[in-house]
Amino acid sequence: MKRVLVTGTAGFIGFHLAKLLLSEGFRVHGYDGMTDYYDVTLKQRRHQMLLQSPGFSATEDLLENHERLLQIADEFQPEVIVHLAAQAGVRYSLEQPRSYINTNVVGTFNVMEAARQHKVEHLLMASTSSIYGANEDMPFTEVDKADNQLTIYAATKKANEAMGHSYAHLWDLPTTMFRFFTVYGTWGRPDLAYFKFVDLILNGKPIDIYNHGDMYRDFTHVEDLVRGIRLLIDAPPVRPASADDIEVGDSLSPVAPYRVVNIGNGDKVRLMDFIDAIEEAVGQKAVRNYMPMQLGDVPATWADNSLLQRLTGYRPQTELKDGIAQFVAWYRDYYNK
Repeated sequence: MKRVLVTGTAGFIGFHLAKLLLSEGFRVHGYDGMTDYYDVTLKQRRHQMLLQSPGFSATEDLLENHERLLQIADEFQPEVIVHLAAQAGVRYSLEQPRSYINTNVVGTFNVMEAARQHKVEHLLMASTSSIYGANEDMPFTEVDKADNQLTIYAATKKANEAMGHSYAHLWDLPTTMFRFFTVYGTWGRPDLAYFKFVDLILNGKPIDIYNHGDMYRDFTHVEDLVRGIRLLIDAPPVRPASADDIEVGDSLSPVAPYRVVNIGNGDKVRLMDFIDAIEEAVGQKAVRNYMPMQLGDVPATWADNSLLQRLTGYRPQTELKDGIAQFVAWYRDYYNK
């Protein structure tokens, strides 16, 4: 029973990952700050469900509390750490940038210190497709240069990647950074577009559609995403003997056991088609409020997921309509709509 410390287990993705790991017999300790960025009741419900498993235990505290985090690591003795907790949200970073520095930079440093001190077999940390920023060549590949971030959220995640590389190099700490694309699914975050769209449509309120709908996203179902993370746990990077040993298309560092991996569906979907799928699942049309592009947003994201396939033999496979229908059914049940 491998011990995995997962940060952010009361969150959307962390909850689904913990549930998957527990179903496979892992012991999981969750660490979550329970911040009020969105409905804390939803976070509490997720943790309550996980606590039904004897293999799960949890601590509620902030990543910034390094003494508490290190104490928990000392007690649990993790073999693997998966760091998902973060101050999320591209748009919120325009309003509260300091919270992103505190949580995503300082908090991530504390997680890396715990991983270093315990010499874990593998440290896996969440990054984001927002890293690609102003890049226009698509699909995005991990070996693309990504130096033009457009928001402080993306900048903090870019900092995490740089920090992770330095620790992998200095301490021979196997580290994988995974870049998420637009994630959706049950038990999601109420601030995410698909969640808001369903809520507003069912309540007869207009939905805001940015850039007049001329946007594309790589929508990735959360269960596909966490399956990718689970499989990557078993694929820790190994420091190469030389740069010549790195295969074409592999983001493995030439000087560290460090790699970046996209986890995306690998399919660029037009926003308007996504909204059509939501309307079909809900059974009613949306009142559409077309808006200009929002500051810091990008017109398109699209993942090349071939490296994930090469490393794990897996690629995301949930059909968009099926995933949306599943979410709408969950939403109606959870909110009695």
